[in-house]
Amino acid sequence: MFDMARRTTTPTPDEEFEERIVDIDVSAEMRTSFLEYAYSVIYQRALPDARDGLKPVQRRILYSMSELGLRPDRGHVKSSRVVGEVMGKLHPHGDGAIYDALVRMAQPFSMRLPLVDGHGNFGSPDDSPAAMRYTEARLAPAAMLMVQSIDEETVDFRPNYDGQETEPGVMPSAFPNLLVNGATGIAVGMATNMAPHNLGEVIAAARHLIKHPGATLDELMRFIPGPDLPTGGLVIGLGGIRDAYENGRGTFRMRAKATIENVTPRRKGIVVTELPYNVGPERVVTKIKELVTAKKLTGIADLKDLTDRHKGLQLVIEVKNGFNPEAILDELYRLTPMEETFGINNVALVDGQPRTLGLRELLTVYVDHRLEVVRRRSAFRRRKREERLHLVDGLIIALLNIDEVIQVIRTSDDSAQARARLIEVFDLSEIQANYILDTPLRRLTRYDKLELDREKETLQTEIAELTAILSSEDRLRAVVSGELAEIAKTYSTPRRTVLLESSNVVRTAAVPLEVADDPCLVLLSSTGLLARTADASPIGGEGERTQHDVLVSVVRATIRGEVGAVTSQGRMIRVSVLDLPALPPSANPPSLAGGHPVSEYVTLEPGEHVVGLGGIDVGGPGLVVGTAQGVVKRVVSDYPVNRDDFEVIGLREGDTVVGAVELTSADHDLVFITSDAQMLRFSASHVRPQGRPAGGMAGIRLEDDARVVWFGSVDPAQEARVVTIAGSSTALAGTQTGAGKMSDYAEFPAKGRATGGVRAQRFLKGEDTILLAWAGPAPAKAVSSTGKPVPLPEELGRRDGSGVRLLHGVAAIGGALGAGPDGAGSTDSDGPYADGSGSDGAGADDGAGADGSPLDGA
Repeated sequence: MFDMARRTTTPTPDEEFEERIVDIDVSAEMRTSFLEYAYSVIYQRALPDARDGLKPVQRRILYSMSELGLRPDRGHVKSSRVVGEVMGKLHPHGDGAIYDALVRMAQPFSMRLPLVDGHGNFGSPDDSPAAMRYTEARLAPAAMLMVQSIDEETVDFRPNYDGQETEPGVMPSAFPNLLVNGATGIAVGMATNMAPHNLGEVIAAARHLIKHPGATLDELMRFIPGPDLPTGGLVIGLGGIRDAYENGRGTFRMRAKATIENVTPRRKGIVVTELPYNVGPERVVTKIKELVTAKKLTGIADLKDLTDRHKGLQLVIEVKNGFNPEAILDELYRLTPMEETFGINNVALVDGQPRTLGLRELLTVYVDHRLEVVRRRSAFRRRKREERLHLVDGLIIALLNIDEVIQVIRTSDDSAQARARLIEVFDLSEIQANYILDTPLRRLTRYDKLELDREKETLQTEIAELTAILSSEDRLRAVVSGELAEIAKTYSTPRRTVLLESSNVVRTAAVPLEVADDPCLVLLSSTGLLARTADASPIGGEGERTQHDVLVSVVRATIRGEVGAVTSQGRMIRVSVLDLPALPPSANPPSLAGGHPVSEYVTLEPGEHVVGLGGIDVGGPGLVVGTAQGVVKRVVSDYPVNRDDFEVIGLREGDTVVGAVELTSADHDLVFITSDAQMLRFSASHVRPQGRPAGGMAGIRLEDDARVVWFGSVDPAQEARVVTIAGSSTALAGTQTGAGKMSDYAEFPAKGRATGGVRAQRFLKGEDTILLAWAGPAPAKAVSSTGKPVPLPEELGRRDGSGVRLLHGVAAIGGALGAGPDGAGSTDSDGPYADGSGSDGAGADDGAGADGSPLDGA
């Protein structure tokens, strides 16, 4: 065993100093010093008192601010002034510890019911506060409940560290602060970590315990089902909460509150609005970035922190197309602080001893403390009123005998003799006599006598009420319960945290992160909307259609694949199928109302528009395009993989593409309909495939000034229809609806490629051009430029007959959905007015009739 020598010097009469060496055992000295240090940390710094829920530094801050008069109705003062007052009089520790405690009591994300009203930068869950010289503070309204009636001998005071001041050993605490605001602290050999709760729920449980002192834990948990955290969020695992309420120790999981929304027209995202307790957005953002960089978390396209003082917390996590947002959210919960564990350890001081307390014990300690506070307050108030009543009785005696009192005072040699004679003559006490001598004569009037009588009556009534409270335990409990009810009515707020049961099953990503590459159909409508179906099954059938739009192009694809948008300038622009909105599978026939404009996916030149869709990875006979000058081309599917747009036909000067269709069979017919009412059909097998730069071959022979108004394909094995609408090329825009005619496709004989075809409609007087045309599976449907249905005339027997005047203008024509191998009869129709410049519909390459006028004019 090692020994340590302690050297001391003491003066003696013989010599100025005498040196003495005392041998002390090292282990004993270390044991004693460590116990003193541990005692100081436990009782003077780290653990809260179970009665008021405050640590010594917090209690000293609130008491000092109350003594400085920093009430909620007063102005703020510099935080450094408060810190200096606390440190100089009550708390002989560093100013940093005092300011940290002051800041925490002012943070609404740390305290469920803040006790300090801070002005300035008091920090955030991620950032530290400004220095104390920059911030200001005063007591919050809730803090006034903590110090309420502290000057009425409700609590004991003790000397401060130097004995020159006094400080309260505990606050009166008009509400259960320890349960409401929680506590956290690390002592020596022990620690505390208590969760915040809802004020209204805690007070309801306390009132129930006051009325039923033998209440069980289950009864109390009917009022307090679980913690209510300042930052909201979700609590998972009520089993751990039950353990904590019963034994003082338990754990539960905190989870961020997140929703899956459309953050952009083309992408979904996860919007986080609430985070777990003591977790800041910057911490979450940093962790997500680390996981994405390390490739441990995939599927996240972008991350934005849009938090501000108006919207509150808002983290927007944009999910890449092709990934399931629900699965990504599960991964975020598993890998990031968006889900944290809170370990409850209810350690607090009870009668000066650290104890681990359950919910019932915590409420019992508080209720007993509050009963004692109200009892001492009532005794103090009764004593003060009895003392005042004693003085009032003396004044009344003096008023009733005013002349004799004056005579006694006038005939006395000094005040001491006057006091003694008043006591002797009127049978007064010394206190009453002194009070009479100190009372000005102007108070001894007839009106003051009436006021004194009223005051006496009031004092007697109040003394009787206070005596009743002190003499009846039930009356005392009723007063405490009533005061708690008033506090709950004033300060209670709705619950912020949602409590969820736990299945106690380890969560895994049961849903695959990436969307399966299932087959689907990509749809393009006459009003320029793009969408995809859930699968590649038929999307409609015969019968009346209810949607307000018609499909002008349908292409088979896969969800993770691509399709090409073919434009009037002969370009194909890649479009990711995943970027397209998915139509609900219940829509039959589908409505394109949930689609997005094609302009969101492709960038077009002035005057350029989309005429149809083509498959990129589907194989088969390939894409076929037709031009206004009668050129046809089958394109070899050797599309470049490193370019987003490329040419599919070399156009001649002044020529444009009027139709594009992805063939599903080389046995289908290719169909041209021209502005001079000629129609030509021939087999697609007669057109050999060509490379992308090729200019195609002759499709139909055109007369002078004639051009192609529609190009597409038709399955000759299906029942099909041909629709043409004739009008005048010189009519003003918007002044004609045209004359429509519907014929059986079988009435038109097949011809050879590069021939002139046969007549499809006879022009009447005033008609010289075909405004709009279409051929495809029956039944044919037409819509206006706004997508509303337009009735078509009945079918005629003669292919070259004249048309019937239409009542409304037509912008696009389509056929029956799911009627053919192409997936939709409108697959072979022209593209919509994708650039938004006009209504090109399914029959005109420039979005208008042959005269350049819109078709929906009437």
